[in-house]
Amino acid sequence: MSEVVERWGSRRAFIIAVTGAAVGLGNIWRFPWMTGENGGAAFLLLYVVFLALLGLPVMVAEIMIGRAGRRTPMQALTFLARDVGKSRHWGLLGLFGGITLFFILSFYSVVSGWSIEYLVEAFTGGFASRTPQEIGSAFENFLASPGLVLLNHSIFLFLTMAVVASGVGSGLERLNNLLMPLLYLLLILLVGYAFTTSGFTTALSWLFKPNMSALTLTAIFNAMGHAFFTLAVGAGALMAYGAYMPDDQSLPRAVITVAVLDVAVALLAGIAIFSIVFSQGMDPASGPGLMFVTLPIAFADLPGGALWLGCFFVLLLLATWTSSINLAEPMVAMLGSAGLTRPLGALIIGVGVWLMGLPSALSFSIWSDVRLFNDMTLFDLATTLPIDIMLPIGGLLIAVFSVWVVAPPRAMEAIGAGERFYRVWRAVVRWISIPLLILVLLGFFLMK
Repeated sequence: MSEVVERWGSRRAFIIAVTGAAVGLGNIWRFPWMTGENGGAAFLLLYVVFLALLGLPVMVAEIMIGRAGRRTPMQALTFLARDVGKSRHWGLLGLFGGITLFFILSFYSVVSGWSIEYLVEAFTGGFASRTPQEIGSAFENFLASPGLVLLNHSIFLFLTMAVVASGVGSGLERLNNLLMPLLYLLLILLVGYAFTTSGFTTALSWLFKPNMSALTLTAIFNAMGHAFFTLAVGAGALMAYGAYMPDDQSLPRAVITVAVLDVAVALLAGIAIFSIVFSQGMDPASGPGLMFVTLPIAFADLPGGALWLGCFFVLLLLATWTSSINLAEPMVAMLGSAGLTRPLGALIIGVGVWLMGLPSALSFSIWSDVRLFNDMTLFDLATTLPIDIMLPIGGLLIAVFSVWVVAPPRAMEAIGAGERFYRVWRAVVRWISIPLLILVLLGFFLMK
């Protein structure tokens, strides 16, 4: 179990990489959809609270474990447990995280493939001459076409694994440095465009004036799951990145920077999307199809709508591409620790994820009649299981390991912010994050 050799080239590269893992479908697809269905600003407020009390402390814990162990997630957990005479079976938590990432990437690739199809449609003007009914029907027809959905799923997954196969320095770091600034630029341009629409002030009110009566138990569970999903916490991905972290970097400062950038992307995406929705008098609670049905309808009637809609789907594709690359990396690294070359590991993971994505891809067509657990479709199950169940469970176990297993001197050194910060962080994880995670998980299972 030797230490990893690769390192991020700079502190900036680490922050960009972790932000790349965090920023993706959670910010641009799931956040507007969840916010629209759960009361706007009330959901946002709850999401920020969970981010502060759960997401950030567990994020520090996960990166700290990777940095202290300087190994792949399974190896780091085993090494740190043995260091204090604890069971080597803690290493299985790394395997659980890898399985979680595997499930997430399987539906992630399918949904991201939709953005490829819509990117082409937007720039070729495919939505311009269609009525709202035709646009809505086009999305349904696309989902009901297994060949098209599988083609886009395959293209997206190939793009992802090709970069991962190139390695940390020549693959992940280079692409993150190129695409993340471009993503922010496109997002700022879209918000600038949203500012010129009549729905801009309504969108701001919707997002920043909480109506607490809109909060429900479902909204609470959704907000917690989203706080983990959007930060990529609970599955070991950040543990792998912590192993590559430069020695002279402040972990708390890096985590806060990533969290601020992550929330900023979600808010800017929300402002851009809801400004367009409200300017056209449409319903923000349109569910998962908000981005693929409501937005094309809204943009179709606006000046230069085809161009701006195309820019939006470029933004979505860039965000999901960088995020999926960063989600796949820990799985390939695990196979690398077992002696496989990086290209072979990327091929094995890619084929496995493609196969696991078939239920999600075909749940709108060939397997549309299949229902499981509370009448859930295969796609519903593929998104609910890893996000609302596996990520929080993984986060809970990571939190327990970080404060009750890792030796305090080693943890304090890996966090690198002094004894006072370490004591405050440890108290928050022990007496706030862990109990809150247990309560919310129990509530989720009791409701289901």
